[in-house]
Amino acid sequence: MDMMAMVSSLLAMQAGSTQMQVAATIMKSNADAEKSAVMTLLGAGQNSPANLGAGVGGSLDVSA
Repeated sequence: MDMMAMVSSLLAMQAGSTQMQVAATIMKSNADAEKSAVMTLLGAGQNSPANLGAGVGGSLDVSA
């Protein structure tokens, strides 16, 4: 194998490694975004009445 072929294969391996790193980063970002969307839809950890309709969540008279 001549020197140019060795250099070319080395550069191809480095480019493939870089592509794999970028792909892994993008996949992790997508997974985090999907998790965030699901948590938003499920309302996990939110006890805020901000999304409730008018009159919901007011005072409750339990004396009766």
